[in-house]
Amino acid sequence: MELRGKVAVVTGASKGLGLCLAEELVKEGARVVISSRGRVDLEAAAAKIGVFPFFFVADVSVEKDVEKLANEAVSRFGCIDIWVNNAGVWIPQGTKDLDMARVRDMFGVNVFGLMNGSKAALSRMAGQDNRGTIVNIISTVALKGQERSPAYCASKFAADGYTKLLALEAEREGVRVIAVYPGGMRTNFHDEKKPADWEDFMDPADVAEKIVANLKADAPEKELVLKRPRK
Repeated sequence: MELRGKVAVVTGASKGLGLCLAEELVKEGARVVISSRGRVDLEAAAAKIGVFPFFFVADVSVEKDVEKLANEAVSRFGCIDIWVNNAGVWIPQGTKDLDMARVRDMFGVNVFGLMNGSKAALSRMAGQDNRGTIVNIISTVALKGQERSPAYCASKFAADGYTKLLALEAEREGVRVIAVYPGGMRTNFHDEKKPADWEDFMDPADVAEKIVANLKADAPEKELVLKRPRK
């Protein structure tokens, strides 16, 4: 896919992988709208990568917020070519220690946020002449689990299952769905508790480059697995 001139929406883009993805898309000449639920960090991110004022404060777990985000992108640029569901939350708790209020918030972002974004994107892309691409950032834990994070794994298993069925539905509408399964990355995601093998985690900028390279490919992988080198 030629990315120059394409309209891309990236959620969870004020930090980490989302910010790196947005920056890579800007380098390729895409017109990018970034979103997250924290205005201060989002404004700083937009200025850093040169997309100010094309940012939109939205909580992906709130359907009305996501609909407003999609409407804003279409209003500014006329269409949406690429929608990246990147926003995600992690909690480092085993089952006996789970704070269920935090679990509900995590599912709101990791599962319902991804579904809200996919719905908003597909609803608009299906009626476009050029259709579009939905990119769902999931995790390698959806492929093999992770003993220390049962609730997080459950949210990613749910996101993966939904994405597989979304891909079948979207294909009938001429819309492509790409599922991305990155391993651990050195981002603010793990500020609460850094894993013991933190130094082996990937640079999010490198992961973003691989995701964008896949988008640019003539025949992109529909399920892109990006494991840590030692895994």
